[in-house]
Amino acid sequence: GVRRAPPHPPPPVQALPPVPVGAPPPVAIRDGRLLAPRLVRVRPAPSDGAAAPWNASGTVLITGGTGTLGALIARHLITTHGVRHLLLISRRGPHAEGAAALQAELTHLGAHVQVTACDAADAHALAQLLADIPGEHPLTATIHAAGVLADAIIETLTEQQLHAVLTAKVDAALNLHHLTRHTGAHLVLFSSAAGLLGSPGQANYAAANTFLDALAGHRHAQGSAATSIAWGMWAQDSGMTAHLDTQDLARLNRSGMLALTSEQGVRLFDAAVHSDRPTVVAAHWDTARLRRHAAAGTLPAILRDLAPVTSRRAAAGTDGTPAMGDLARTLAGMAQPEQQRFLLDLVRNHVATVLGHPSPDAVDTAQAFKDLGFDSLTAVELRNRLTAATGLRLPATLVFDHPTPTALVGWLRTELTDAQPTVTSTVPAGLHPADEPVAVVGLACRFPGGVDSPEALWDLVASGRD
Repeated sequence: GVRRAPPHPPPPVQALPPVPVGAPPPVAIRDGRLLAPRLVRVRPAPSDGAAAPWNASGTVLITGGTGTLGALIARHLITTHGVRHLLLISRRGPHAEGAAALQAELTHLGAHVQVTACDAADAHALAQLLADIPGEHPLTATIHAAGVLADAIIETLTEQQLHAVLTAKVDAALNLHHLTRHTGAHLVLFSSAAGLLGSPGQANYAAANTFLDALAGHRHAQGSAATSIAWGMWAQDSGMTAHLDTQDLARLNRSGMLALTSEQGVRLFDAAVHSDRPTVVAAHWDTARLRRHAAAGTLPAILRDLAPVTSRRAAAGTDGTPAMGDLARTLAGMAQPEQQRFLLDLVRNHVATVLGHPSPDAVDTAQAFKDLGFDSLTAVELRNRLTAATGLRLPATLVFDHPTPTALVGWLRTELTDAQPTVTSTVPAGLHPADEPVAVVGLACRFPGGVDSPEALWDLVASGRD
């Protein structure tokens, strides 16, 4: 018969290094070391025209070039850096809204501008486009500013929504990388802080931008020039921000991120491209608000170095949120009606903040959340705020599972009070003479030593047996 070789022994199991108490998630293990992500301020290097990828004879390609940010950067390259040859591409090219006016404006500024319809996610079409760039004006830089949104909370994301976002960001970036890595051209990727910080309803967009950051690091490690700029929010309306309403903007401001003006944005663009880092975050932070979040224990761990505090609450959880025991112990000292009122005030305050009401009195606690004005994004924000306030792990579907503030309060009270032993009223113990009779009127269990009745228990006590 056939002789079977003995199976290979399983690889040895190695213990992972312990994560210290207080270390925030996520934690990565690299070569036996624990690493946690942090955003830190970097001092921009002095601008050096010789080190920049812009020169008058070279061509700069901009994907999404007819969009708001693509047009802004194109103007900046011409007026500040003297770029004279621009190739602006988008899926509609010259047929995009405002494309003809933009081309005329940039030409008037002194540049030769070509606006072309090309989907960078189509590798064949992109390769043909790059091959047509004249040799006397070789490609010196590519700026990938294209992107689309298809927002939805993660439980409802469809294959089409994932495909649309990943194609515009990831497929296009990979094509640009493969087709330009041997040309010496600098690849600048327009990423988003959503990939690092998360953003309600944008799991697909966050994943796509995280890929861009990783691609810049990969390309940088191979010796090719690359910079991924994870942008914060822009004040200037664009195709990526036009859907934001007043409530959305207020939510972002509450997080500590302010909108970038065009002037701030182009300065950060220059600083990022001149830096020696493959990935940078370009955002305008409200440091005072960040410090308030830090003091309250609601600042995301990745932002802690931007707003250090001298002391932290001792009861804070390992992820920077308050420990559940804090609120549970507070409730344990209250009667049930007081618990209900306390939690109702808590929920109403957060609901009012999320919806932008000037006072919690505007919140009808018997009205359904959807009728109060909640959508999937505001529902996630309320969940995040209540998670920080209670220390509970709350689902993203919180307001759909408990459709009114009153119903939500009832559920929260149960979750929080069940986490603590029941506290009952106490009375002073009376002092009685040592020889006062004790009556055993019932026994509903069996004790060791053969005790199975009140009489047997009394015999055990009276005789002093073990």
